[in-house]
Amino acid sequence: MSLNIAETFELLFDKNNNIAYKALQELQNESVETDRVYPYMDRFSDMLDSDNSYVRTRGLTLLAVNAKWDKDYKIDEIIDKYLGHITDVKPITARQCIKLLPMIAKYKPELKRDILSALYKANICVYNDSMQSLVYKDIQKALKEIQGL
Repeated sequence: MSLNIAETFELLFDKNNNIAYKALQELQNESVETDRVYPYMDRFSDMLDSDNSYVRTRGLTLLAVNAKWDKDYKIDEIIDKYLGHITDVKPITARQCIKLLPMIAKYKPELKRDILSALYKANICVYNDSMQSLVYKDIQKALKEIQGL
């Protein structure tokens, strides 16, 4: 059975986070295999502006997993907005963003320098102490991974 991408996309905004998360997983899995989800890139980008951190995280994730299909330079156009989430108001969203950056760098080598620069400049002092160390470790891991590409 073929995934109905339009319907599944709408479920990303469901009030029930379990439903939305399942939709995210289905779209992620589809994105690994095919470029059928790629036409939604602009809509994923719009998700980064959501007041809901879960929606922002889903947008970040789907943009990253579709980087390998990005023949129209959609990510290049919004990379600054994307990188702004390295210090998202919600540390969980920030951590997810940071963990996804090596995937973008792998498929978009022309953005590697911008990504590394943003990671080096990230001011993690905006988070409380317990989160700062976690975000710091995520940044170090991402830097190491990207530099190894």
